[in-house]
Amino acid sequence: MKIVTDSGADLLFPKETLEKLDVITVPLTVSLDDKSYREGIDIKTADFYDLLEASKGLPLTSTPSPGDFAEVYKKIAKTDPDILSVHISSGLSGTYNAAIQGADLVPEANVTHFDAKTLSAAVGWMIEAASRAIKAGWSKDKVVALMQKVSDASNSVYTLKELKYLINGGRISHMKGLLANLLNIKPVIGVEKVGGTYEQLGQERNFKRALDGLVKQIKSQHALGSKLRVQVLHAFNPESAALLKEKIDQLFEVEWLPIGVMSLVLGAHTGPSMVGVAYAAQSIFDELP
Repeated sequence: MKIVTDSGADLLFPKETLEKLDVITVPLTVSLDDKSYREGIDIKTADFYDLLEASKGLPLTSTPSPGDFAEVYKKIAKTDPDILSVHISSGLSGTYNAAIQGADLVPEANVTHFDAKTLSAAVGWMIEAASRAIKAGWSKDKVVALMQKVSDASNSVYTLKELKYLINGGRISHMKGLLANLLNIKPVIGVEKVGGTYEQLGQERNFKRALDGLVKQIKSQHALGSKLRVQVLHAFNPESAALLKEKIDQLFEVEWLPIGVMSLVLGAHTGPSMVGVAYAAQSIFDELP
């Protein structure tokens, strides 16, 4: 069984882990100043934020087309018809639905679709679990159940300095976002698990306190000193990411994954200041095959 995903699922693992995953990634697209770039193909992350800073406009993003997915599925099906297609939340992106439509165009492929109901690093964790289970010979049903277990156990929260990118992308209420901008509020935002949409979990008056708000969310779900898997990520804000890691490290027994730069297509919806964290009980990952 081959795994397919999209570039909004951040595979932020050490090199030796990445080499074992055997995943095909279909790129999302970001457009800025009437030019379009396929993530991971046409533009590098640092170059994108340089362009964003110089631009007078705001970025737009688009999902892969059903035809893009069909092309990938058709190629894979020539050697293995069984495909597991894992995608970022259908509540925040049309990618999952495009993948389903793409599979309809390739009847020779047996595609199982999984809606991660979240974004970025936590989706990568589900893919890692699935890859290891497939290599261990698990059945498709057991693999999907394992991904759901990782999904249920994992949470992601983030904060950012400016809301204009989220407002532009239609990911939050315009009225609420504009009010927060006027008040200079820094929101603490999570992804709820039912619809996979953003939810505001708190708000702070400055960015440093908003980072503390992220830590507070972890503390509300896990006792101090708990053994956790944690991964800090950022759009283009490594200093704040390092500070957040330090705050978390003082409170929990952490199995750290590398600090990572998130998908630039996701960063196009948050702006360069975004800092976030994915976290879960480490016991879930100790049980992986």
